[in-house]
Amino acid sequence: MKHLLIYNPQAGHRRAEKMLPDVEACLTDNGIEFDLQLTDYPEHATEITSRIDLKPYAGVIAAGGDGTLFEVVNGLFRNKARKKPTLGILPIGTGNAAARDLDLDAENWQKAVAIIAAGRTRGVDIGRFISHSQTYWFINILGLGFVADVTKTAKNLKIFGNVSYTLGVLWQALRLPLHDLTIVIDGREYKRRNLFVEVSNTRYTSNFLMAPAAEIDDGLLDVTLANKMGRVRLLKLFPKVFTGEHVGEAEVEQFTAKKISIVTDPPKVLTPDGELIGITPIEIECLHRALNVYWT
Repeated sequence: MKHLLIYNPQAGHRRAEKMLPDVEACLTDNGIEFDLQLTDYPEHATEITSRIDLKPYAGVIAAGGDGTLFEVVNGLFRNKARKKPTLGILPIGTGNAAARDLDLDAENWQKAVAIIAAGRTRGVDIGRFISHSQTYWFINILGLGFVADVTKTAKNLKIFGNVSYTLGVLWQALRLPLHDLTIVIDGREYKRRNLFVEVSNTRYTSNFLMAPAAEIDDGLLDVTLANKMGRVRLLKLFPKVFTGEHVGEAEVEQFTAKKISIVTDPPKVLTPDGELIGITPIEIECLHRALNVYWT
């Protein structure tokens, strides 16, 4: 059967546009028959995937970065087809955090093609959240507070690649906005003066090892709370996020959960898989192995 290739030519600062002939040749050389759909604007991948007849396709390949993957995942779950095709991940974007948990990276995207050609699949968890009656799905992370502010800044600095998130942290540290947080984790309530919340399905946020113990198929989401701290303390703690050592610090709490509800004062913008969509309050649930992906 064919595969549907959802391809974002804007990914990787338009590097993906130049790569397209090589990607097509590699798919063909690996015996993968495909129909190509190019994305032209934000959320286009969701529109394509949600509306297309998926019956002819064994798999849907998301070719781009974390944003493209987020859109394709949302399109798959919005599609009326009962049986979802297997998801293939071709990491050719600026941020490929979810792909890292599948041992894929943009420097060796040919490996991803070989994995798709081999046809081996595994079920992975998907996070579902509801914000003001709107439902979305994420495969990587959902953040709010400081991490969402960093994402907003990083998008304006995308030319610097993954370093843009580091620059975003340094810039937002000057502001350090805190909020009141009420979070219910599998029925247990916690109240905190909070800097950020990160709900992780995978270990990485950009190049930060935010949730070192997270597993993409264990039926649980890993919750990281960074609570009230000063600017100097934040900047001292920040380098530890690259190695996962931050989880041992007094201001940082970690939990695992199947269901989570979050209320903040004031309301905070959300950043699912690096996008800026939704606002608190929210309800979050882990859908255990809800989607098959090509994986070794």
